[in-house]
Amino acid sequence: MKVSFVIPTLNSEKTLKVCLDSILSQNQPRDSYEIVIADAGSSDATVEIAKSAGVDKIVNNELKTGEAGKTAGIKAASHDIIALVDSDNVLPDSTWLAQMLAPFEDPDVVASEPLEYTVRCEDPALIRYFSMLGMSDPLCLFTGNYDRYCVLTNKWTGLNVPQEERPGWLKLTLSESNLPTMGANGFVFKRSLLEHVSWDPYFFDIDVAQQSVAAGFPHFAKVKCGIVHLYCTRLRDFSMKQRRRIRDFLFFAQAKQRTYPWNNHRKRGIVLFTLATVTIVPLIVQSLIGFCRKPDRAWLYHLPACWITLWAYGTGTLRKIFGFKQEPVKRDNWQTKE
Repeated sequence: MKVSFVIPTLNSEKTLKVCLDSILSQNQPRDSYEIVIADAGSSDATVEIAKSAGVDKIVNNELKTGEAGKTAGIKAASHDIIALVDSDNVLPDSTWLAQMLAPFEDPDVVASEPLEYTVRCEDPALIRYFSMLGMSDPLCLFTGNYDRYCVLTNKWTGLNVPQEERPGWLKLTLSESNLPTMGANGFVFKRSLLEHVSWDPYFFDIDVAQQSVAAGFPHFAKVKCGIVHLYCTRLRDFSMKQRRRIRDFLFFAQAKQRTYPWNNHRKRGIVLFTLATVTIVPLIVQSLIGFCRKPDRAWLYHLPACWITLWAYGTGTLRKIFGFKQEPVKRDNWQTKE
């Protein structure tokens, strides 16, 4: 099986080199995979780093967003298996690609994804927190539709997803009523799946998973390996990303370009999240549970991460209610400020 790695970038010089090094260190022949960079107009050293690493293709992402970058990269990709890796991902060992490809020996499986985020002691505390939490959005802890192992729950999802044990991976049978937020950070899938989903001009990963299930392709694999996600090092960065997340979602949802069934989990989960964040005590209890299961001062970030999320999502929703124009956050100066 030949693989096309697709990596969207925008001012990604801080993480891109280690990301590419981890791909190039895989124990697969170099001619069995290609690396496609979809750059959104970086003003830093991103493109130079990509060229120095010897990537196979660099294409323009004129629509700027990561979702548009995935589409641009997929269009330029040559192979039958697509591996979506973000510029802030690091493959944890040289066997990662081989492990991710193993489930495709089962003809039913259309996509695979790592079971967990790899926790590294050398990473900043905020990154360790999100890795242990198993998600980059703490709201998903309360809605249950996360898709990576969570230390707090000892589960990879809070949904009742039928699964069969396989050597090194789990075979999932997804449904629209039990659909984790799959599709990012090391998502590997058959190119043929694109014939049955909407992915141009924006590859919304969780929507692609939903549309795959709706089209009659419900079998995904959770591979018993990890992936590093260098998500945020500062709460200011997290706040900016949460603001971007809600603004983008409300804009594209209003434009009828989103299909993931949020309402299946959303109302009850939002109420629980809001109550827990306002009253604080449930968050403290969760932090203590996390610390007991995996001692790390990074659990101190649980409270501010939830507060920031409530503020960003609350103000974004109020903007919609009061009729403010919905538009995505501009990417012009993305990640250019210290």
